[in-house]
Amino acid sequence: MGALRPWTWSRTALRRAFQGLVALSVLPLAPMTWAWLTSAGHRVTAEPGTRWTAEVPAMPAALVLGAGVRGGQPTPMLRARLDIAAELYRTGRVRALLLSGDNSRRDYDEPSVMRDYLLSGGVPADRIVLDYAGFDTWDSCVRAKEIFGASRLVVVTQVFHLPRAVALCRTAGLDAFGVGDDSIRDWPVETVAYTVREFPASAKGLVDGLVLRSSPRFLGRRETALDHALDR
Repeated sequence: MGALRPWTWSRTALRRAFQGLVALSVLPLAPMTWAWLTSAGHRVTAEPGTRWTAEVPAMPAALVLGAGVRGGQPTPMLRARLDIAAELYRTGRVRALLLSGDNSRRDYDEPSVMRDYLLSGGVPADRIVLDYAGFDTWDSCVRAKEIFGASRLVVVTQVFHLPRAVALCRTAGLDAFGVGDDSIRDWPVETVAYTVREFPASAKGLVDGLVLRSSPRFLGRRETALDHALDR
């Protein structure tokens, strides 16, 4: 019986294996690439000391996404979002503010805390609308359109979250432009951590928005609060 010949890779097998490895390495970047390309040209950073508001197109409303509350107060990142929203209102870039956050528990009410912060800063109560079921970014975008009747808005968040937020709102059928707080100045460690989190979050967003067209956790009936705020 002759000796067994050692198994060797053919050039074709090597090429296909290499192509497979390249595809596997690129795959995790695809959702982030989708978010960046979809939102390109539709976002700006709110840089202190610059005329960033001049780069924001006039829209009927701003959608402010929740970012946590502690002890009845907005977290620092959420305060930054609310400050941007207040500036958009003061400069006339928007006429109303839609505050979307989590109120899934009786003892946790993001939208009300957000409203109280804006009221303390001089934003009129009749220009503020609350969405108590903004459990994630996709839910907030879909509810802004389907429940509150928005068609054009400015979405406000942090820069690391901005491409996904704008992409999801535009995928939901909104003419959306985004403004982001550059949190790396004040919270570098947290910003890096949240930026890494954007990889799986963008993958979930792509599946929710493009593949499954998922319904929000709670949709409900049409509300007219935003219509009234814009009519005042």
